[in-house]
Amino acid sequence: MRSFLRFLLVFSLVLLVFGWLRWQSRVVVEPGSVLILELGGEYVEAPEPPLLARLLGKGFVPMARVRDLFAKAERDKRLERVVVKITPLEIGWAKAQELRALITQLRDAGRHPVAYLEIESFGSNLEYYVASAAEEVYVAPATRMPFVGLAAEFLFLGGFWEKLGIEVETERIGEYKTAVDSLTGKTMSKAHREVENALLDSIEAQFTQGISTSRSVTQEEVRAAMQEGLMTLPAMQERRLIDGVLSFEDLLEEYGQNLQQLDESQILFDFEYAKVPPSEMGWDPQAKFALIYGTGNVVTGEAPSSLSGGPVAAADTMVEAIQMAVEDPEIEAIVLRVDSPGGSPLASDLIWQAVAAARKAGKPVVASFADLAASGGYYLACGADRIVVEPGTLTGSIGVFVLRPVISGLLDKLGIGHETLTRGQHAEMLLSTQKLSATSRRKLQEDVSSVYALFLERVASGRSMSTQEVDALARGRVWTGEQAVERKLADRIGGLREAVLEAKQLASIPAAEDVSLVVYPPSKPFPVQLAEALNGGMVFAPKTEMLPLPPLLKKTARILETWPEPSPLLVLPFAIEIR
Repeated sequence: MRSFLRFLLVFSLVLLVFGWLRWQSRVVVEPGSVLILELGGEYVEAPEPPLLARLLGKGFVPMARVRDLFAKAERDKRLERVVVKITPLEIGWAKAQELRALITQLRDAGRHPVAYLEIESFGSNLEYYVASAAEEVYVAPATRMPFVGLAAEFLFLGGFWEKLGIEVETERIGEYKTAVDSLTGKTMSKAHREVENALLDSIEAQFTQGISTSRSVTQEEVRAAMQEGLMTLPAMQERRLIDGVLSFEDLLEEYGQNLQQLDESQILFDFEYAKVPPSEMGWDPQAKFALIYGTGNVVTGEAPSSLSGGPVAAADTMVEAIQMAVEDPEIEAIVLRVDSPGGSPLASDLIWQAVAAARKAGKPVVASFADLAASGGYYLACGADRIVVEPGTLTGSIGVFVLRPVISGLLDKLGIGHETLTRGQHAEMLLSTQKLSATSRRKLQEDVSSVYALFLERVASGRSMSTQEVDALARGRVWTGEQAVERKLADRIGGLREAVLEAKQLASIPAAEDVSLVVYPPSKPFPVQLAEALNGGMVFAPKTEMLPLPPLLKKTARILETWPEPSPLLVLPFAIEIR
């Protein structure tokens, strides 16, 4: 019976592969076509999911897929216009800025991008920010997109632990390492409020400046619209923030009339356009760069994914990928794409050492930061030759902390007895039912200090600064990418495209020459994926949400799901969410 079920599975997968190959049939792009690109949901900085996972409808949408579509459209002179349909986005400000840049590049290339918004929630600032980069912006009649300003909210769990009878002992280096405040405090500290206000001011300035530039209005006019609050769509049109209100069908019909009555063959959707080979647009790579992702919590080992199915920045996997790229004579440079809140100091340092070894071996390394590259996420990449950030990237957070829950109060409330036995003066550090003695506390402080000192040394070495200069910018403080460039923690503003330009310069390759980004480590061959599945191995982890959590709690849960054993941690303040 088991053999028969395996046969059925293999047979079904073969049919799926056959159907997928048929789907890959060639698409013809007629001159004067209109391309419809849909943006919505979450985009992950990771390679394409394995083929088997995609065939079974699992996995996630990689940001690379979006970049590829825009890059082809930018070069495709057969396209008369590109319509970008935007629904709610689950991304940060850095990815939003990269999407804006991609739309702007379509404008510069003469593809006449038009944005169309279908939004029904309050706080659609980010979606409108992306849309405003287009030549024209239209919205669906029932869309709700009030300009009510930007907001950030924060949770503090200290009172929750008290109710449970749990004490949390902490040690940290840096008054701005406010993850400790979030987990153990009840209100914002002065340092926490200072840094969050600075971040909010920076994002607000980027937000208003971007809209001002794209919509030809002043920043004061944008702020005035935000002050007005629940603005109606006609009012937004009157203030030149949008160009009209109409249904998507009417939008296509209008452009059909303007473009000599388009027929169906001249309207292309993104899933069709994905089949068009880049070579049709003259793409001819003359060199290869390795693209290595560092996404999710930084962990030791080879963990393929987190419990929810999202990617993790696993040290062994990333180190192996860097070493493979160094040993491949065809690879002329390495690009690290980082989107991580941090995690394990050991894992971060192992990756840092691999980056240093790559540079010593003569392979240029450029780090490209997405929404997050903070704490351990910054640590692992700070040794690169160049660091490229978006203005809204959250980075820095050079600091360390350790949390030690003491659960004896909870056990007492539950009527659970507890006793301990130890050998060694400081063995109590391993216990969860009693507080540390003064001498053990000093030992813990020394350990945390040593981790911070090494962190400072790594940053100082990579950024050509003194440890004193780094410490003045560190102490756990988070910076936006714009602020990080001003303080020499990063080198330039831009997305992955600009990072590749930096790598070309370091590898002495002309800026106009095409290069191929090869993902390392390579995906396992399909037969291997299939064999692992049949033998009970998991080639993918289905992405699941245990509860319909709001974004703030969801971000916190993702950080906590790969939390290591009690030890020093390099993690940014939890769930910084500006909407």
